[in-house]
Amino acid sequence: MREMPAPKRWEAAQAAIAELTPLHFEGQITAISGLCIEVQGLSHALGVGDRFFVRARDGVDVTSEIVGFHGDVARAMAFGPTTGLGPGGLAWLPCHLPLGRAGAAGGARLHVDDGWIGRVVDPLGRPMDGHGPLPRGTSAQPVRATPLEPTRRARLGPRLDLGVRVMNSFTTCRQGQRLGLFAGSGVGKSTLMAMLAQHTECDVAVLALVGERGREVREFLEDDLGAAGLARSVVVIATSDQPPLMRREAAYAAMTVAEHFRDKGRSVLLMMDSVTRFCLALREIGLSAGEPPATRGYPPSVFAELPRLLERAGPGLDRPEGAGQITGLFTVLVEGDDHNEPVADAVRGILDGHVIMDRKIGEAGRYPAVDVLRSMSRTVPGCNSSAENALTRRARGILALQADMADLVRLGAYRAGTDPAVDEALRIAPAIEAMLRQGKGERSSLDESFDLLRAALETHEVN
Repeated sequence: MREMPAPKRWEAAQAAIAELTPLHFEGQITAISGLCIEVQGLSHALGVGDRFFVRARDGVDVTSEIVGFHGDVARAMAFGPTTGLGPGGLAWLPCHLPLGRAGAAGGARLHVDDGWIGRVVDPLGRPMDGHGPLPRGTSAQPVRATPLEPTRRARLGPRLDLGVRVMNSFTTCRQGQRLGLFAGSGVGKSTLMAMLAQHTECDVAVLALVGERGREVREFLEDDLGAAGLARSVVVIATSDQPPLMRREAAYAAMTVAEHFRDKGRSVLLMMDSVTRFCLALREIGLSAGEPPATRGYPPSVFAELPRLLERAGPGLDRPEGAGQITGLFTVLVEGDDHNEPVADAVRGILDGHVIMDRKIGEAGRYPAVDVLRSMSRTVPGCNSSAENALTRRARGILALQADMADLVRLGAYRAGTDPAVDEALRIAPAIEAMLRQGKGERSSLDESFDLLRAALETHEVN
């Protein structure tokens, strides 16, 4: 009998393998309560954070994730709608060699590729823009990665030109720094984010829209971000109607995308809107898993998870060829304009500075509506020159004095000439406010920002 040629043997082996029934673990849904799915039979193969599938009555498999255990019963939540799931339904996951190792276990991973730039994706790495499939990267990156070792990280890079005058001059940022944008609803956070995405000097911008209104997605992409901004960005979107796991995963996926480009030595601008909605998703998950509510209804796991996410941003590993940087700008939607509510307070303590947006400033017609006196960057003393620091200190002093005297001036209780310092503040403050006003399509470099501030101070001085 003649021996079969090697190509034929390979084809025969492939055909035989294709006919094999894939090995998988099976469990069973025992109960569904609210958002939580209880499963028996998989606790020996899975741990918290691992993923598997639950099968609805119409045969559709829904990806789910373990969020906790009660005895040998796994508590899980689904990444999609739970319609059609019920007790007795199949829970399963594939098993690959070596036997006993689950294919879905070990946490989710994304195959990020440089070809993702200019694309809009969902938290699971699937395209949302209708422009065809996404290119698949050669290596898989864990979505729930741990922050880099602090002693091996590079130092912050040079100062970063954000293109926005008020931030360039009063909250100057360095590459690898993390800033928080704190504001109530409708104060202009999304517009400011779009300005930063368009004007910041960076290699790649990564935007995470966590719990965004579905109606506003196209408006943000087409009107606020625009074709030029999208061309150098990766946008990760989870809308407010999606399950909490998807909203939470949007933050992790965006961070993973940013880490991919940082590890290639690039300067990355990561913007997340908003950390508050990320925390609300964590609260839903924690409460469904049986955690007790603590601070204003937030379970303890929320405040443990925040630093694990935010600390992943920043400088990359210190290397001779230079380190990549993730400059993080995280928006915080403060409830009822209360800047001391738990999420805002926790985020402010983790980040390297905060930019406060004030509703009254926006109502007065000055955008971006940044409150200069309440905003600060912890890196300003070390990244600006002594002349620039003196300039911003003087401008802050003038704005503070003008704010202190505003009520007396409105009431007519202050007479010009009583105090030269007050007279100067009342004369110069309007020029500073005018300098801070900036249109959405307008860009202002770092040097130009300080030149305009200097001109506002000097032009109105008394000779």
